[in-house]
Amino acid sequence: MRRLKPNLSRLCAAFVLTLSASAVCAAQGAPTVSKVEPPDWWAGHSVNPVRVMLRGGNLGGARIEAVGQGIRTGLVRVNGAGTYAFVDVFIERDALPGGRRLRVTTAKGSAEASFRINEPLPRAGRFQGFTPDDVIYFIMPDRFADGDPSNNNPAKSPGLYDRSKGRYYHGGDFQGIIDHLPYLKELGVTALWINPVYDNTDRPDEKETYPETEGGPKRPTTAYHGYGAIDFYGVEEHYGTPQKLRELVDKAHAAGLKVIQDQIANHTSPYHPWVNDRPTPTWFYGTVENHLSNNWQKWTTMDPHASEETRRRNLEGWFIDILPDLNQDDEEVRRYLIQNTLWWLGTYGFDAVRMDTLPHVPRRFWRDWSAAIHAEYPGVNILGELFDGDPALLAYFQRGRVGHDQIDTGIDTVYDFALHYAIRDVFARGESVRKLQQVLAHDYLYPHPELLVPFVGVHDMQRFMNEQGATVEGLKLAQVFVMTTRGTPLLYYGDELAMPGGGDPDNRRDFPGGFANDARDAFTKAGRTAAENDVFEHVKWLARLRRNLPALRRGTLVHVYDEEQQTVFARVLDGQATFVAFNNDTKPATIKFKLSAAGLDPNGSYATSQDSPGGELTRGTGDDVEIKMAPRSFAIVTAGAPPPPRALK
Repeated sequence: MRRLKPNLSRLCAAFVLTLSASAVCAAQGAPTVSKVEPPDWWAGHSVNPVRVMLRGGNLGGARIEAVGQGIRTGLVRVNGAGTYAFVDVFIERDALPGGRRLRVTTAKGSAEASFRINEPLPRAGRFQGFTPDDVIYFIMPDRFADGDPSNNNPAKSPGLYDRSKGRYYHGGDFQGIIDHLPYLKELGVTALWINPVYDNTDRPDEKETYPETEGGPKRPTTAYHGYGAIDFYGVEEHYGTPQKLRELVDKAHAAGLKVIQDQIANHTSPYHPWVNDRPTPTWFYGTVENHLSNNWQKWTTMDPHASEETRRRNLEGWFIDILPDLNQDDEEVRRYLIQNTLWWLGTYGFDAVRMDTLPHVPRRFWRDWSAAIHAEYPGVNILGELFDGDPALLAYFQRGRVGHDQIDTGIDTVYDFALHYAIRDVFARGESVRKLQQVLAHDYLYPHPELLVPFVGVHDMQRFMNEQGATVEGLKLAQVFVMTTRGTPLLYYGDELAMPGGGDPDNRRDFPGGFANDARDAFTKAGRTAAENDVFEHVKWLARLRRNLPALRRGTLVHVYDEEQQTVFARVLDGQATFVAFNNDTKPATIKFKLSAAGLDPNGSYATSQDSPGGELTRGTGDDVEIKMAPRSFAIVTAGAPPPPRALK
């Protein structure tokens, strides 16, 4: 930042509004500016003016002027410590891209900070959103592949890389994902969800500590997972540079893969500079010394009988009593977070946003936040995380549902945690398959059940293969169900190999072959075990089947057969139906159902098997279908007129 000579004649001459009257004209030295957020914006954007926050020192009583064509500033607000200033920056619609400056002047001197007007990214092939036509693949960058060892121990944050420690960085990065885009294409996925890429804590975290081994002493951790932001406009240096992130998104798009950015609006790292130097007095709920601890009672957000105290603990409480909780009712916080999301989308061209911890943030904020996204990027959709198995609570947050608070959050869809729990109960523990239908019976609660995201596992739970009773056969059945039921299926990295893993961080193991000195490379057929390759080919086949049978993506869901351990549902579209049958029993079974149960014409339809192992179509003429099924097996049958698609090989 370039410092200018003092201009004492401007002492308090500007119209300056401060957040604390004591700060007016009280600067102790020349002003300094160390950070500008956002550092750039766009002409013609739906947000204009953009609220810019400057961090620095001696900003009390400051006047902020724009230097350069097509840009001007408005009202200035400075916090009581003189360390943060807020100013509205107006950008003319025809302003040319390029560098501009913001000049900060007080009685003791002046300083300048850079601000840039960007050329908007071309919209073609970006900001696409995801739909049930997609298959989402979830990657933890640090655990996927190390494509650039030079960033394993960066100068900015040394000493955080150690593959022998489960909660330290292991070296995975953007380049590693780029290197394995062909693998993802071969698997058949079409969209990538990547953990947050914000700049995270630069030191060992001595506040959030855990034992490395069961019963051992607690040890410091790191934010390798991406959820410990210290700079919401920075990129984590262990993953790569901003340029490398842009390359990843662009190359993914070139390969036909969408990219979903993971974001956080609820909390920060306990080491964020804001914690000890708040931009406003109400930037956080509470202080380090005096705050509520989160009670995890998510249902209080929809409970009309909940006490104010209970609601406050859920909305204002600090996660694990450590992570500072942002106050979205503070106008500056609200605008900061909304603009931050829009900046990431506009700067890198992401297709969708995955938002963390929905029920711990006021719903009125989600309404405003989602509206801003949809106004600027109508094609971008939002996937919200609400870690709860209650369909009523999940539905309460989906777009189109107005709650008793008279708020529609505008969140397009949510993870189907309710169905996830049933999937594990049925296919790992061997419980009745009726549990699946009982959960799906609650689809009437959702404005858009067809947009939900079903999954077998994610990073916040033990992997399927570590569940009591889990088998590879059970995992394959679970994957069939997720890939054929309504919604957009999600696959957690490594589940295509039946990767095991217990609780955090064991459920986040390194992908074999992605790191130096790995004994084998599971990104290749030669490097996979026979069992791993069997599951890989199974998922690959399901992705291809889903791609080739539109009913599996867009069809109406109809349950046509129901027994304790056998079930059949149909996906019906334009007179065609794809029937998916499960025998979850340890004994063979014969399933009989009628095509007319799915609304097909019994006189003009016939059934064809889709090469499903374990299921033999023994009758498929007229209205009657009969399938003889092996233990723990599935069968997929297409039916309708004109003739259904050919069986996939």
